[in-house]
Amino acid sequence: MSISQHRRRERGVTLIELVLFIVIVGLASAAILGVMSLTTKHSADPQLRKQALAIAEGMLEEIQLARFTYCDPQDPAAQTATSPAGCTVPEGPGEEANGAGRPFDNVNDYVSAYGAATEYKTDAQGAVWAAGSAKAYVVSVVITQAALNGLPATEGLRIQVTVPYADQQIVLDGYRVRYAPNSIP
Repeated sequence: MSISQHRRRERGVTLIELVLFIVIVGLASAAILGVMSLTTKHSADPQLRKQALAIAEGMLEEIQLARFTYCDPQDPAAQTATSPAGCTVPEGPGEEANGAGRPFDNVNDYVSAYGAATEYKTDAQGAVWAAGSAKAYVVSVVITQAALNGLPATEGLRIQVTVPYADQQIVLDGYRVRYAPNSIP
């Protein structure tokens, strides 16, 4: 066997093959690191979703448990009125001037007008935050009158609570019926 034939069998990797190998390994590494980065970036999403859901559920429950009366609780006719016409201070959308803020004394106090969204800033535990707070969730509440099962629209309310987080949002709907209009504790 001659020396030239022996050298051909021991031939190594060419420069082109080496460059192609480095490019392929580099692209594969970049793809793997990209997937890992995306996974790490979204690993906190379940916690944010749980916090947003807890805030939405808490707000919806707070609103549904509020009174739904014909009159303001301080009205002398509050326990006897059979319609808003029998009240000195009828209950309607918007907080009363003497209101003390959340939690309000009536379902209607949570919005300024039926069908209009009212926003509240809150943290993950439901405490109200000042405007511009970085840790705040924004809770949007919309209450509309709804005719339910033969009841007139003035006797039923549809409550929609929306809590956006990251690039998604939680939307919960609930209903409240005026079943005890004279129940003033």
